[in-house]
Amino acid sequence: MSQWQLINTARFRPFFWTQFLGAFNDNIFKNALVILVTYRSMSLAGLAATQIVPLCAGLFILPFFLFSGTAGQLADKYPKTTLIRWVKLAEVGVMLAATVGLMLGHLPLLLAVLFLMGLQSTFFGPAKYSILPELVTERELVGGNALVETGTFVAILLGTILGGLLIAMEGVGEVALCLTVVAVALAGWLTSRRIPNTAAGHPDLTVTANPLTPLLSTYRLTRRNRPVFLSVLGISWFWFFGASLLTLLPGYTKEVLLGDELVVTLLLALFCIGVSIGSLLCERLSKGQLELGLVPLGSIGMTLFAADLFLVGIPALDPATGDGLRGPLAFWSSPSSWRVGVDFAGLAVFSGLYTVPLYTMIQQRSAKEQRARVIACNNILNALFMVASAGMLIGLTALGLTIPQIFLVLAGLNAAVALYIYSVIPEFLWRFIVWALGQVIYRIRIVGRENLPQSGPAVLICNHQSFVDWLFIAGAVRTPVRFVMHHTFMRLPLVRFFFRDAKVIPIAPAHENKETMLAAFDKIAEELEAGEIICIFPEGKLTPDGKLGPFRRGIERIIRKSPVPVIPMSLNGMWGSQFSRANKSLKRSPLKWMRSKVSLTIGRAVPPEKVTASGLAKQVSELGGRQLPVSP
Repeated sequence: MSQWQLINTARFRPFFWTQFLGAFNDNIFKNALVILVTYRSMSLAGLAATQIVPLCAGLFILPFFLFSGTAGQLADKYPKTTLIRWVKLAEVGVMLAATVGLMLGHLPLLLAVLFLMGLQSTFFGPAKYSILPELVTERELVGGNALVETGTFVAILLGTILGGLLIAMEGVGEVALCLTVVAVALAGWLTSRRIPNTAAGHPDLTVTANPLTPLLSTYRLTRRNRPVFLSVLGISWFWFFGASLLTLLPGYTKEVLLGDELVVTLLLALFCIGVSIGSLLCERLSKGQLELGLVPLGSIGMTLFAADLFLVGIPALDPATGDGLRGPLAFWSSPSSWRVGVDFAGLAVFSGLYTVPLYTMIQQRSAKEQRARVIACNNILNALFMVASAGMLIGLTALGLTIPQIFLVLAGLNAAVALYIYSVIPEFLWRFIVWALGQVIYRIRIVGRENLPQSGPAVLICNHQSFVDWLFIAGAVRTPVRFVMHHTFMRLPLVRFFFRDAKVIPIAPAHENKETMLAAFDKIAEELEAGEIICIFPEGKLTPDGKLGPFRRGIERIIRKSPVPVIPMSLNGMWGSQFSRANKSLKRSPLKWMRSKVSLTIGRAVPPEKVTASGLAKQVSELGGRQLPVSP
């Protein structure tokens, strides 16, 4: 089912519109309040409007620090549907309080309402992302996350625009705003009542009375799963990066691009629409599966487009007229302005490619009874990173850096963060290489993916046609795999560090290095005991002639020591490529192997008690349509 079909299903549609209306209402009120404070010269306790506006942002974020831990506990303990409905009902009450504040022009009450809006968003967030895997199938999860991200950014854009338009209506602005926010809150509550009921993830969980106590425990819980924790950090970095860009946008537009407020809105629209497009592209590019290879692609695009905003410098614009600021028509008449627009749109599209797989990975690889608390930790760190981005911008501005120079700093930081994440989780890089191979060089077809294990312990076995077979297997399996490779690969200058970080297990024949062989068998048993998935090539070497070679009996030794299922696989299409050991006369030229077909056929798991080397060889030969190898 495509993501567009998903949005019409009774199980997903109410949830989508509930979260959309929530983000929409948040931004209607926030932007209206900021404009009200700025243009009506409202003050509080001697604070000027320029000081109250940052206070508004702080009040909205503060609940995420204070109550996210409790919100995560509640979402794990109680049915998430029930929690969402109570939160949306509370939003109606908060908007009624906003109505009183707007009618009375009571700024303290309006600021309190803003804090309460942040509070209800704090409790909605963990339930919002942790309920999604319960409403969609695993194959629909990428598309579901793409739609949620799209809805969120479209809601931000539309809410921001509508909030400004409503409060600017002379004489009736406050009334129109009150009616709108209450109506949207009621609509959100009504749609939440149609979300399918779900069971509690961890009904026996004890909710801590002190809201600050769960913060540390939630953080520790998330850190136990290293790939998930690093994905949380990756998402938090996106909010650091995105918050920095959007904070710089008004000043960049006015001081560098000489554009007016409408130009700011247009560039904001480009960013929000771009993130939405990138999010939707994820489902198409990943074919409905979690594709971590899109994360490095996203980070590369983000880095390049941010760097180009620096390279653009100060665009060549026509002489200013009037107040010196240009409207949209005058702004877009300049070729340099189009380049800026492309940069903002490109940044946003690649940001969508970056974030959706990370959200999906967190949801898939977090235990159901802990998922909401992991999302809560993500919200806490997101808020912390956004505050840190504000601090960095203040510091860089104090150092005298121009806005284009700050864009270059962001590009450099983004590249550094990406390199760090991919060095500690090589799975991202594997998937990117495999995805690129499949999109540019080869046409990869996977048959029997449903036979792959969702988790270990298990052993994958496959025939060995080329030096890059392991990449295709790593790309097919949606969970990390420990590969067993000949020990010489660990000494190759360019890739040994990569193989080390990927936790490749080096092995050698007994006649070469018996100690390495014994250590390999011990390590394989240790990894299987820890619940990992191991992949070996039982032929023990690359095929010299394209035929299937006899399977060595090491696989039997492994299964005797660690009785786990064995999944046979057959790889076709790599023999004769530049990565195989075919003679030069048999190898296809680069032009011929571009877009050549490669298939990976996956058979059903073999129970440990039925595992034999000869039996597995027979299964692999049948899967690939090959002649059965002659035993040595």
